[in-house]
Amino acid sequence: MAPGVVVTVALVLTTLGLVMLFSAGAARGAHALLTKQTIWLGLSIVAGLSAACISQDWLQRRSVVFYLLCLLALGLIFVPGLGVKVNGAQRWLGLGPLRVQPSEFAKIGMVLLLASYLSARQREIRTFWHGFMMPSVIVGLVLFLIMLQPDFGTTFLCGAVGATMMFLAGVSLRWLLPVAGLAVSLFSLLVYLDPVRLRRVTSFLDVEANANDSAYQLWQGMLAFGVGGLEGVGLGQGRQQMHFLPEAHTDFIFSVIGEELGLAFSLGIVLCFMTLFVVVSWRLRETRSLYPFLLAMGALTTITLQAIINVGVVTGSMPTKGMSLPFISYGGSNLMVTFILVGLILNVLRTWGRPVLSHSREL
Repeated sequence: MAPGVVVTVALVLTTLGLVMLFSAGAARGAHALLTKQTIWLGLSIVAGLSAACISQDWLQRRSVVFYLLCLLALGLIFVPGLGVKVNGAQRWLGLGPLRVQPSEFAKIGMVLLLASYLSARQREIRTFWHGFMMPSVIVGLVLFLIMLQPDFGTTFLCGAVGATMMFLAGVSLRWLLPVAGLAVSLFSLLVYLDPVRLRRVTSFLDVEANANDSAYQLWQGMLAFGVGGLEGVGLGQGRQQMHFLPEAHTDFIFSVIGEELGLAFSLGIVLCFMTLFVVVSWRLRETRSLYPFLLAMGALTTITLQAIINVGVVTGSMPTKGMSLPFISYGGSNLMVTFILVGLILNVLRTWGRPVLSHSREL
């Protein structure tokens, strides 16, 4: 049942994403956007199927290699001629006609190595050095390189996923809680010292007063939900796609869905992510092996927490930050990473409880 639910949710949300991309991208060259996204979707399906079929032992043995490659890619962003800077943020690698966002793939590398390390150190999980400090270094290196781009949203997401995996593995809260508090304080200080992000936070606290300035994007997104109402204005009939809402086809595509398809479809998307989390996490409670449990939960938490942040931002419940909606937002790197994470979940569910044939010898 659980694998079927995962596949169904992925197909439904991805199909809706393609439809809404064609609508939201009407004023931005919908055919070109849809063509690129379809190509990425094909590659993503291949990558997801590979992740679903690959041996978990093979993944576990090579988790360090994947992690180091992710760190290397994050570092290459800052090499002149390789890194691509857009809107003041240097987050992409230019590979010919393609742009790849290494921070997206770093999520996978971090989940793979954390699952491998924490499962291999079960007897020392309560110790400070092996149980807490080393996993913190694994997470911290990724956070540091992503923060330099800067990308505060992905930094927060990776930090939350890493802390969740450590907690689920049994790392003591007497170390996790103080460090989590320190990390939040440091994160808040960095936001305070960054004028652009500080303005986003202050605008979030009073959206109406800043509707024509720093909170313009958030205000337009909230207006879209108000205009859409219960049933929506109709597919392709929304006004936000006509350049009123910046990034309508990426970070704020959920607002376009709310405007054109209404509250029912918006709640349906939220229900899909909730169903995915509940069904998979409920199925994983039966595990007797820590590695597959952490691998699947790390992938599941990454997808669902990213969806929560995106929906929270678009609805005005969180300060504005760049965060794609999994399966739906335009973006090749995010789509491929999401399918790989789904593949890892299916990999665990596929091999779950597989019967082992044993041959008994009569005496």
